[in-house]
Amino acid sequence: MTTVAAYAAPAAKAPLERTTIERRAVGEFDVLIDIKFAGICHSDIHQVHEGWGEAIFPMVPGHEIAGVVSEVGPGVTKYKAGDRVGVGCLVDSCRECENCKAGLQQYCTGGGVGTYNALDKNGEPTYGGYSQKIVVDENYVLRIPDGLSLDVAAPLLCAGITTYSPLRHWNAGPGKKVAVLGMGGLGHMGVKLAHALGAEVTVLSQSLRKKDDGLRLGADHYHATSDPKTFEELSGTFDLILSTVSAPLNLDQYLTLLRTDGAFVNVGAPEEPIALNLFSVIAGRKTLAGSGIGGIPETQEMLDFCAAHGIGAEIELIGADEINEAYQRVQDSDVRYRFVIDVATI
Repeated sequence: MTTVAAYAAPAAKAPLERTTIERRAVGEFDVLIDIKFAGICHSDIHQVHEGWGEAIFPMVPGHEIAGVVSEVGPGVTKYKAGDRVGVGCLVDSCRECENCKAGLQQYCTGGGVGTYNALDKNGEPTYGGYSQKIVVDENYVLRIPDGLSLDVAAPLLCAGITTYSPLRHWNAGPGKKVAVLGMGGLGHMGVKLAHALGAEVTVLSQSLRKKDDGLRLGADHYHATSDPKTFEELSGTFDLILSTVSAPLNLDQYLTLLRTDGAFVNVGAPEEPIALNLFSVIAGRKTLAGSGIGGIPETQEMLDFCAAHGIGAEIELIGADEINEAYQRVQDSDVRYRFVIDVATI
C-alpha cells in the first residue's frame, strides 16, 4: 500500500481538509496514476453535503481525473508508464450483467463501483481524485489523446461524457434543434458538443448574463427563461432539450417548448422531487427522460471526438487550499465554467 496526500471531508457538510489516505498495492491488472488535475463537479458538493442520501466519511471527492501512468501491473496490456490517462465516475462494475457486456457500465445492474463514496469489491471505501495518486483497474482507465491538455481534459471525464452521451443517444446533429438548459459546468460542455455534432443550438438560461459566452462557445441563439415571452416565442420549437439544472423546475412549462416526439432529458439531478402533469407528455407524444454518464467505450469515443474538434472545458485552475471557497462559488453560480484543482498543490 502507498500513503498519499489528499483533501477529504471528515463528515457531512464539513469543510474539506488536507489528510493522507492509503492506496492499494498495484495488482496484476492495475494502473497507478500520478494525478495531475482533478475537476470539481457539483456532484462532489451534493455528496459531501449528503444531498443525495447517506454517504461514507471521510470522503475524498473527485471523479474528473487526469494524470500520467507511473506503474502498471504485470497483466496490463492497454497502458504503460508515461501514458496520459483519465478516470471518470466509475472504477469498477460487475462486468457480467447485460449492460456491462454492452459497454453500458454506468447502468450496471450487478453493482457498479463509484470512484469515490462507494465500496469496492473488497468492501473498502473508494477515494477520488482530490489526491496525489490513484490505483484503477486498466479496464476503467481512459486514454487522453495528445491533442488535449490534461487540465482542460479533466472535466470531460464527467461534464463532457454526461452531456455527450444523451446528445448522441437522442441523435443531436444536422437538422436538429437542441436547447441546452443551464449555462454552467455541464451546460457549457453541452453547448460545445451539440455545436460540434452539427445541431442548431439554443441556450436557455435564467438571464442573458452569459450570452456572449454562449454564442462564443457555439450557441446559435440565447434566451432568458426569466422572460415569459421566451416560452411564447419558442413554443413547439425543439427536438431535444438537455437540462443540466440541479434545482427544481416547472417541467410542464418547459415541455411546451418541445416539438411532437421531442425529448426533455435531465442530466442535472435536483435533490428534491419534482411534480409533473402527465398531459404535458401525452400531448405531443413527448418524452421525459434522464441520462447518466457514459460507459467506458463511449467515454473514450467522447475524448477522441473532443480531441478531433479541439474541445476542452473552460476552466479556472485553483490550488487545493481554495477547494472550500470553490464549493461555495459553485453553489453561487460564480464560476466560468469548471474549477480544476492543480494536484501539485495538495
